[in-house]
Amino acid sequence: MTSICGLLVILLLCASSSITAQTQFDVFEASVDEIRSALEQGRASSVQLVQQYLDRIRAYDRQGPGLNSIVRLNTDALDIARALDEERRRTGSRGPLHGVPIVVKDNYNTDDMPTTGGSVALANFVPSENAAQIDKLIQAGAIILAKTNLHEYAYGITSIGSLLGQTRNPYDPRRVPGGSSGGTGAAVAASFAAAGFGSDTCGSIRIPSAFNNLIGLRPSKGLSSIYGILPLSHTQDVAGPLARSAEDLAIILDVVIGYDSRDESTAIVQGASLPRFVERLGSADLAGLRIGRLQEYFGGTDANLRRSLEDALDWYEQQGAEIVDVEIADMADLIRRSGLIGHEFKPDIDQYLARFSGDENLDLDLSLDSIVSQGLYHEAVDAVLSRSNESELDEQAYQLAIAARAQLRKAIETLIAELALDAIAYPTIKRTQVFTGEAQVGSNCSLSANSGLPALSMPVGFTGNGLPVGLELLGGFLQDAELLAMAYAYEQALTPRRAPSTTPPLESGLAPRVQTFSLRFERSSIQLWAEFEFDVLTNLFHFDIRKEPGSSGVVHAVTLVIDRDEDGDAQDPIVLNLLPPNTNAAQGDHFMSAQFRDAVVDRRVYLKVFADSFPRTGVAQLLE
Repeated sequence: MTSICGLLVILLLCASSSITAQTQFDVFEASVDEIRSALEQGRASSVQLVQQYLDRIRAYDRQGPGLNSIVRLNTDALDIARALDEERRRTGSRGPLHGVPIVVKDNYNTDDMPTTGGSVALANFVPSENAAQIDKLIQAGAIILAKTNLHEYAYGITSIGSLLGQTRNPYDPRRVPGGSSGGTGAAVAASFAAAGFGSDTCGSIRIPSAFNNLIGLRPSKGLSSIYGILPLSHTQDVAGPLARSAEDLAIILDVVIGYDSRDESTAIVQGASLPRFVERLGSADLAGLRIGRLQEYFGGTDANLRRSLEDALDWYEQQGAEIVDVEIADMADLIRRSGLIGHEFKPDIDQYLARFSGDENLDLDLSLDSIVSQGLYHEAVDAVLSRSNESELDEQAYQLAIAARAQLRKAIETLIAELALDAIAYPTIKRTQVFTGEAQVGSNCSLSANSGLPALSMPVGFTGNGLPVGLELLGGFLQDAELLAMAYAYEQALTPRRAPSTTPPLESGLAPRVQTFSLRFERSSIQLWAEFEFDVLTNLFHFDIRKEPGSSGVVHAVTLVIDRDEDGDAQDPIVLNLLPPNTNAAQGDHFMSAQFRDAVVDRRVYLKVFADSFPRTGVAQLLE
C-alpha cells in the first residue's frame, strides 16, 4: 500500500483592516487624556463620543461576542453630552472628565435610573439620591453612559444575576469576566466607555481588572465615600474606578476621593492632604524599591499564570528593586476570623433599602427577607442569600471579627516596617478564568479586604491561550498613590495593555463582517469541497468540508496547519482535524487561539490532505 503522506494547499484569507476608516477621533482604546485633548482641539464632541460608544455597545454587547455587560443605557446621555459641549463652548472645561463618558456598576445609586444590584427584585428601584461618587463625577462633567452588570448583590465573583444573566469575558466569551464588578470590567476592556466604576468587598475591583487586562485599585478604607452604594459589608466595602491605564485611573481617582460627612470611614481624610495620584505617577524610584514576594499566595498558582507573574517581579529586580520572600504571621487564621460579610450584609442591605426608597418605591416590599422568601434572585446566590437571611447578628462574634481585622492589619504593617517594604506582591487570583457556569476559585482578595489596606491589581501579560494575568500590590495605609506609581513605571516600560480581539474597531459604525471563503481541492482521484467562516467577534473558525461525488480515492485525514518555512512547506504541528478517517463530510467550529487567529489574518493557514495516492514529499499549491 502507498504510505500516507500529505498535500499542502494554501488558504488565502482576506483579513479586514484593524484600522477604522474615520476622519474623526475614534474612541477605541482611547485614553482619558486623548479624549480630553480631542475635545479641547475640536477633533471630537461629547455627542460624537457618546454615539461612538453606543455604537460599540450595540455591536458587541448583545450581538457579536454577546458580552452582556450593560444593564441599561442612560437615555439622556446624548442630551447631557450636548449640554456639556455647549458649556465647553461658552465657559470652558470643568476639568479632565468634562464630557467624558463613564459606565458605573449597577449598585451605585443613580436618581434618574434604577439601581438594581443585578436582581429582578430591584428591577425598578430608583433610589432617592445619587451615590456620593456619582455626584462627584457629574460635578466634574463626566457623562454616566450606562449601568453595568454585576454578580447579584455583589455576592460572588463570576458576574451572574437574575436581572441580566451571565456577563462574558471579551478575551474569551466562553469564560467569566470575574466579579463582582464583571460588567464594568468587560465593558471597559471592550471600549464601551473611557473607564468604569466598581466596588470591592473582597476582590470585586481587582479580580475583574486581572481578568480583563485592566488596572484597578482597592483604595485604603475611607479614602473615598461608599455613601449611596448598595452594601455587602459597610466595613469592608470600598468603591472606585477600573481603567485601561494607570494614568486614566489616576485622573479619575483624583476626582472621586475625599471626605464625605455621610460616610464616617472617610473621617481619616477630613482636613488631611489627599494623595495626588496624577502628580505622583512618575515618582517611583525603582532602584530603591523593596517588594515582598508573598510565598503562601504564590504557592499553588496555575503554572500558566505564574510565568507572567514571575517575569513581572524579575523586571522590577532588573531595574534595581530588591525582591524578598516574605510570610505574614498567622495569616490564614487571621483572615479566616476577620471576614465581616456574614455579619453585616443583612442589616446593611435592609438599612440601605429603607434609607433610599423614595416615593416611587413605597409600594415595594423591600427587605432581604422578602426578597429571599419570594425567590427573587438567581440560583447562583441561593446559598449565600439564604444563609445571610437566616442569620442573626451575634454581637460577640462580630466584635471578635473586628478585633481580628485589627490584628491582621498590625501583622501586615509590622512586616512592612521591619523589612522596609514598599509593597507586598502576589497573584490577584491563582486560577485562570473559568468557563461560564463553573465556580471560580483561587481568589487572594482577603488580605486587603480584611485589613483595610490598599491593594492594586495591575496587568502583567497573558497566558499561552491569551487570558489576561494580574499581579496585586498591597501597600501601607494611604500609600495608594505610591502603589499606582509602581505600576505606572512597569506599564510605561512594557505596555501590557492589549485590546480583546472580539471587540475590534468599528468600520463605518458597524462591527466587521464574518469573512467567508471556500476552496475546491482536486488531485488524482480525490475531490474535496470546503467552506470556511472566520468570525473575529465570536473568535470562531467554522468549517464545512465534504468529499465530492465521484471522488474515489482513499482520504485518511484533512487537517489545518499554520506557518511554513522558506520552501513553502508547512512545518508546524496540526492545529485542527477537519475530516477524520472513513468520513465523507464534517462540519464544526474551532475556538481560535491567538496564534491561529493571527495566522488566519496573515494568510499562513494550510490545508493538509492525507491520502494513499499522493507522493511522500507532497505538493504545495497556491490558490489564487
